[in-house]
Amino acid sequence: MKKRWIGAALALASAAGAGAFFTNKVMYIKKKTEEQILESEQRSNHFSREEYEEVEKEHFSVPSSFGYDIYGTIIAPHPENKFMVFCHGVTVNSLTSFKYMKLFLNEGWNVVSYDHRRHGKSGGKTTSYGFYEKQDLKAVVEMVKAKFGEHIRLGVHGESMGAVTTLLYASMKESRADFYIADCPFSDFKQQLVHRLKEDFKLPPFPIIPLANFVLKWRDGYRLTDISPLNEIEKIKEPVLFIHSAEDTYILPQMTKELYRKKQGEKMLFIASHGTHARSLVDNYEHYEETVRSFLTKFHLQ
Repeated sequence: MKKRWIGAALALASAAGAGAFFTNKVMYIKKKTEEQILESEQRSNHFSREEYEEVEKEHFSVPSSFGYDIYGTIIAPHPENKFMVFCHGVTVNSLTSFKYMKLFLNEGWNVVSYDHRRHGKSGGKTTSYGFYEKQDLKAVVEMVKAKFGEHIRLGVHGESMGAVTTLLYASMKESRADFYIADCPFSDFKQQLVHRLKEDFKLPPFPIIPLANFVLKWRDGYRLTDISPLNEIEKIKEPVLFIHSAEDTYILPQMTKELYRKKQGEKMLFIASHGTHARSLVDNYEHYEETVRSFLTKFHLQ
C-alpha cells in the first residue's frame, strides 16, 4: 500500500512539474531583443531604422485595466480623420508594425502602434495570446477615439498573435472599430499548441495539453480553450480581411480559411502565394497592397 502511495505521489509530482514547465513556456515565451528585431526588419527591405527615426511621431501611454501601462506611437501626418491601429505578433514589438503602417500612410491613413503586454516598453508579467491583450487593445482604441473624435474612421490590423487579439477584440460587445484585418492568426489556441507539440517536440497532445489547460487556469486565470477566435468569429459584424501565406507552416493557412468560412457578412480572403509565417506583406508586397485597396473600396471604408 505504501509503495502505491509513493508511486501515486511521484506520478502527481511529475505531472505537476510537466504542467509548470509547459505553462512557463507559454506564459514567459522568450522574446527577441530590440537589436534582433531591428536586424530582422531591416533584412526585409521594408524597414529602415533611419526612416523610422525621422518620421514625426507622438509617443503615448495608456493605463491597462490590469494595472500596468501600455506604450505606443502615433504617426498622424494626414488631415483626414482615418486611423489604423496595429497589433504586433508574439516575441517582438511595435517596430514590426512599421512596414504595415507605411502601406496605410501611403494610402492617406494616420496610424497608431503599441507594444503588447510584456513586450517592448509595455508592462505586464505574462503573455496570454489574446486573452488579456484584447482588453489592452480596447484601451488603445478608446484612447484614439477620445483624442481624435468619436466619428473617425477606424480600422485594426493584427499580425499573428496580434491578429488573434484583433479578432477577439472585434467579437466583444464593446468593440468600436469599423473594420479589421487579420494576418496569419490561429483559429484555436489549443489546436495550435497541439500542432506545435507535434512539429517541434514530436509529442502527442495527451497528457500535456489537459495538464496545461488546468495549470494555466490556476496560474494565469484562463484556459487554453478560452482563446479561440473560431468560437467567437460569428459575433463580428464588421468587415474582416483575412490574410495568410500558403507556405506558412508555423500557423497553418487552413486556420485562416476556417475563420473565413465561419465569419458571417462582409469579408475577404487573401492567401499569398509566397512567404513563411508573417511574411505575406514582405514577399507579396504589390498583391498585398492591391488586396487591401480592394477590400477598403469594396466595403466603402476609404
